[in-house]
Amino acid sequence: MYDVLIIGAGPAGLGAAIYGIRAGFKLAVLDQSPISGGQVLNTYEVDNYLGFSQISGSDISDKFRGHADKLGVEFINEQVLGIENADRVKTVRTDKTTYETRAVILATGAEHLQLGVKGENEFAGMGVSYCATCDGAFFKKRTVAVVGGGDVAVEDAIFLAGMCSKVYLVHRRDKLRAADILQKKLMALSNVEILWDSEVKEINGSDIVENISVFNKKKNESSTLEVNGVFIAVGVKPVTEMFKGLVEMDDGGYIVAGEDCRTSADGIYAAGDIRKKPMRQIITAVADGANAINSLQNYFINN
Repeated sequence: MYDVLIIGAGPAGLGAAIYGIRAGFKLAVLDQSPISGGQVLNTYEVDNYLGFSQISGSDISDKFRGHADKLGVEFINEQVLGIENADRVKTVRTDKTTYETRAVILATGAEHLQLGVKGENEFAGMGVSYCATCDGAFFKKRTVAVVGGGDVAVEDAIFLAGMCSKVYLVHRRDKLRAADILQKKLMALSNVEILWDSEVKEINGSDIVENISVFNKKKNESSTLEVNGVFIAVGVKPVTEMFKGLVEMDDGGYIVAGEDCRTSADGIYAAGDIRKKPMRQIITAVADGANAINSLQNYFINN
């Protein structure tokens, strides 16, 4: 029997683990991946986390995990399939066994959205990627396209421009949504070309990606762009499918929980990118983890 089981080993889960251990809870972190960090692992550079003016996503993830390891946090590499909430005891079912706990913190984060166009699934791993830092090295001195206009898309374009001969950024609007500092870095790169008001309609090739069909909405024109790879960065969706019926969610699948991270189910808390909130960043995810533990302390006092 655990005091709390934390599901997910991203910044929110690791933040909760560190605060939970310091609070004296018997806890464990459940995650199907042996490598902690969540989406941060796929981030080329982090420059907005307090104390680290410039650090890679993998390095900051290592520091988070190292902190947890030093405190003796238990990590269990299993996939959570579901949770049963019965009075004061919650049963967490994984692909290998079941665990009992007094409380649960849901911190499973989010995953990449797909474009939903022809060729996307067919060429996954054969030129289509959702992680520039993972797969960028395969496209050195080649031509690639990045799809999106937010922070991740612009970060990907900047990263790829350092190794690719040409990078196209395909964005469906006439303005980027990325932070101003990222936009300035992007605009200073001579081998990056932005295709405004444009959408990828199809990804084509034989065995690997060879080109993409692009439609310019403002000009009402279609064109074919010769590329060797397509990096898709059009947003994320919360990983909450296994929690449906357990806690209240909004139409987008985000769990309804306030700043105290309390969900609609007693003893179950939501932290990080799966929580319905206006800002999703590393720093807010870590803060959610701390807030969830603080709420749990009050919950245990009253139960």
